[in-house]
Amino acid sequence: EVQLVESGGGSVQVGGSLKLSCAASGDTPKTNMGWFRQAPGKEREWVVTLRTGSGSTAYADSVKGRFAISQDNAKNTVYLQMNNLNPDDTATYYCAADFLLLRDRAFGGYWGRGTQVTVS
Repeated sequence: EVQLVESGGGSVQVGGSLKLSCAASGDTPKTNMGWFRQAPGKEREWVVTLRTGSGSTAYADSVKGRFAISQDNAKNTVYLQMNNLNPDDTATYYCAADFLLLRDRAFGGYWGRGTQVTVS
């Protein structure tokens, strides 16, 4: 089993940046890690996937060019660098591992408890 703990959320002004971290412990994620977000009253939204074997990435169109995922294998941590933030990015951000993504919806996997990002 994989345990995930997010950190780095906070409040930022429009156009600002934040860097989220997701530390994994327990078992090592076998297939992927990624980030999702959920704004109040909205469904959970896929943000980015990192395939742990190849290191390849895929981003949602809404964040492409502004967000970047990276990993530090030595620390078993993935990061989400978020730049040029706007109010639509306000949400609770969740880290996930070993999930199945179908039509941008996640199934299964391991999930953190989330970290709040507020852009105003």
